This record gives sequence, structure tokens and C-alpha cells, in this order.
Amino acid sequence: MQEQYLTVTREGVHETEINRSRFLCALAPAATEQEAQDFVARVRREHPTATHNCFAYVIGADAAVQRASDDGEPGGTAGVPMLQMLLRRDVRYVAAVVTRYYGGVKLGAGGLIRAYGGVVGEALDALGTVTRRRFRIVTVTVDHQRAGKLQNDLRAAGRSVRDVRYADAVRIEVGLPDADVDAFRGWLADATAGTAALELGGEAYGDG
Repeated sequence: MQEQYLTVTREGVHETEINRSRFLCALAPAATEQEAQDFVARVRREHPTATHNCFAYVIGADAAVQRASDDGEPGGTAGVPMLQMLLRRDVRYVAAVVTRYYGGVKLGAGGLIRAYGGVVGEALDALGTVTRRRFRIVTVTVDHQRAGKLQNDLRAAGRSVRDVRYADAVRIEVGLPDADVDAFRGWLADATAGTAALELGGEAYGDG
């Protein structure tokens, strides 16, 4: 399983001009393939007179879903280099659409590959990416008297408190790297004089 991946922090557009053709790369985070497809459709609606609206998207921390389209450019000169750039940069859960307005100068196959892949790389640099790391979700159950101090101790120790639920006891959800679980168990026993219960949950990805 992938330990970490990068994704874009926000939606945005980066524009460049190559031999009088305008290339606009729109990037957006996409949690599902449907979100990626909706983004592609929206960009196409925004640029109905463009010569081409080529796209690539990667969904899944392990890049399980990969799609690309040349949208009328010669086969393999647009969508594939866009997809390869996303994969090479370890970017996941992202959709990219490159809109081209033809400027009258043919770029040739090599020029197109460099242009489409390059503008995606430039857009990633311009928008910025964030690392998501794999972690284990653990739930700590503690009494109300200790809950406030424990939350402060967790944050002071740099732990990621994801959720707090109050009922007859307080349940605090924490994200931990797998390797830290045993050490955390010992720390928790010390911090709560052995009164807190620890329950291991599933895995997720979060800010590293």
C-alpha cells in the first residue's frame, strides 16, 4: 500500500503560450472518478470554442484509476504525456484539463508531447501540492475528568486529533503512523494513569 502521495491543494489554472498556441492547464482535486469527470465536463463548457480540451486524471492513492484523452490531437501526444507527468510527480486524486487554442503553427508530435506534459508540470508548480501520508486511526476512550488535559497533551506531542465525541465517556480519534502505535500505547498509559482504552481502527491518508 502506498505510504504517501501528493495532491493539489486547490483548483486553479495556469496558462502558457507556445508557438502562438495558448495552453491553459486547469487542475482540481478529485476524490472520485465522478468528480474528475464532472470537472472535465465543466472546463469543456467554459471553453466551447477551444481547438482541444485534453484531460488526464488519477484517482486512488495507488493510482488505481487512470484515464486520459487526446481530444482530437494525434494519438498519444496530449492525454498520455499529461497522465505521465501526474504519475511521475506522484500526484493522486487530481484531474487535469489542458485547453488549447491553436495559434497557426504546428508543433509536431514531439512538440505536442513536450507542451502538454510541460504545462501540467508548470501548473503543479504554480498551484502547489500537499503530501498526504498513510496513518492508522486509533480511538482513545477516556473519562471526562481527564479528557481536556489529554487533548492538550496529544496536541503538544504533535499528534493529529481528528475527532472528539462526548457521551458517557469521551472518545478521541487520533491519526498515527503504523510504526508509532506501540509507543503511543505506552505514552497513553502514562498520560492517563492506565485509565484510557485504546481501539485500533482502519487506515486513512492525511496531511503529513
